[in-house]
Amino acid sequence: MKQLIYSFILMAVYVFYTGVLYTGVFYSGALAADNAPPDVKMVAADIGSYMADLESSDAFSGTVLFAKDADVIFAGAYGLASKRFRVPNNVQTKLNLGSMNKMFTSLAIMQLVEQGQINLDDPISKYLDESWLLQTISNKIQVQHLLSHSSGLGSYFSELFFNSSKLRYKALDDYKPLVVSDAPEFEPGTGYRYSNTGMFLLGVIIEKASGQDYFDYIRDHIYEPVGMINSDCYEMDQPVPNLAIGYSPSETNETGWENNIYLHVVKGGPAGGCFSTIEDLHRFAVALMNNSLLNADNTEILLSRKPQFHTEPYGFGFRVMGDVGNRIVGHGGGFPGISANLDVFLDQGYVAVVLSNYGGAARPVRDHIRSLVSRLSNAGMPD
Repeated sequence: MKQLIYSFILMAVYVFYTGVLYTGVFYSGALAADNAPPDVKMVAADIGSYMADLESSDAFSGTVLFAKDADVIFAGAYGLASKRFRVPNNVQTKLNLGSMNKMFTSLAIMQLVEQGQINLDDPISKYLDESWLLQTISNKIQVQHLLSHSSGLGSYFSELFFNSSKLRYKALDDYKPLVVSDAPEFEPGTGYRYSNTGMFLLGVIIEKASGQDYFDYIRDHIYEPVGMINSDCYEMDQPVPNLAIGYSPSETNETGWENNIYLHVVKGGPAGGCFSTIEDLHRFAVALMNNSLLNADNTEILLSRKPQFHTEPYGFGFRVMGDVGNRIVGHGGGFPGISANLDVFLDQGYVAVVLSNYGGAARPVRDHIRSLVSRLSNAGMPD
């Protein structure tokens, strides 16, 4: 009886915080429809079993979706969005994307290229004054260098950032003190250096070229057209409904866990730190495959490697793996209490989304689903 009462209390808290009611306290997964092909049902059952094992050992907390084009094959939610209030994750829980925001920023740049507002070979000094970077530096860096991580710039996640109050950083202009002293490690366009600063500056360029606030532009031109109703750069000092808190194991805390609220940004931006759901990211992937956000030529430019700059499997804001006939595009994200990944299997039409509020927890799930797709397609997956 006590356990039953406790379950009802958990459910009441869950509905209060999320506004979503599922049958059962914890929503564990939705398998493929009864009329689905046997191989599809096999994949759904396999993912469900694999995720149940991870959840039973508390190795995963978050959400998982696997789809073929627009049809969802599997969707499941595991663990707790809030350990403090014992609120479970559900398939509409907003989880932090980490660096996955780079996809939206880069796509927005390509939209402005398509509209003739930006040229890929524009020097970024056309859009940025010396309050951002010295002109002797910005004259040498082109927009396409920022998109491909070939600018040589580094990361604004510096000692100054970690020693500052995160409340200082919300609007893009707030980040100027973190960016202004950056300098290329090599001649722009001649190498690869993963750069949060570079991706962030693309957000500033979006504002200059479009005349819109960066966050408004992404909402108006990506989220809303796709129907991504639960995606945004939410502010962590606001009570956002159905939003998960990130957690990492702790040997010093008596609970065994610590949250990441005081480590991460209060509000994400062009380089990362915003939120979405597995459902919204599935919609985004389908729109990308259907050329709904860019024309076919510009989508191809976005999702192609850039050997003229470096040999890394990276396009413009998207990782690009595999060869023609077996391509995977997307992005991952990671930070203490954040682990996320989107895989879009361009040639097979599959979509896999893994979002976790445990650091590092998405990667094993990503790899497991890749192995399943390999079996489905009878083709080797890229490393």
